[in-house]
Amino acid sequence: MGKLLIVGGLFVLAGLCEIGGGYLVWGWMREQKPLLWALAGAVILALYGVVAALQPIDAFGRVYAAYGGIFIVLALAWGILVEGFRPDRYDVLGAAIALTGALVMILPPRA
Repeated sequence: MGKLLIVGGLFVLAGLCEIGGGYLVWGWMREQKPLLWALAGAVILALYGVVAALQPIDAFGRVYAAYGGIFIVLALAWGILVEGFRPDRYDVLGAAIALTGALVMILPPRA
């Protein structure tokens, strides 16, 4: 259970770094925010790579594949909380499928 909390926490932190950094770059490029937004976004995006590398899962491909499912859920949550986005049932279904796939990759014990 402890390892699962670490894995989950690192996935959430990585997602916040990737989404938050991307959001800042998006704001600079598409909403004419100051250049400082883009620079801060670039630093946060670099931190995403560091956080992802802290995962206790050994296989790079598995980490990034499982993270993809978590990322989908986090991106929808970010949209809801930060931008007032209203996902439809297909968004929710897709996120549930992606999360299920991520859990299938993460949960089984491996030798």
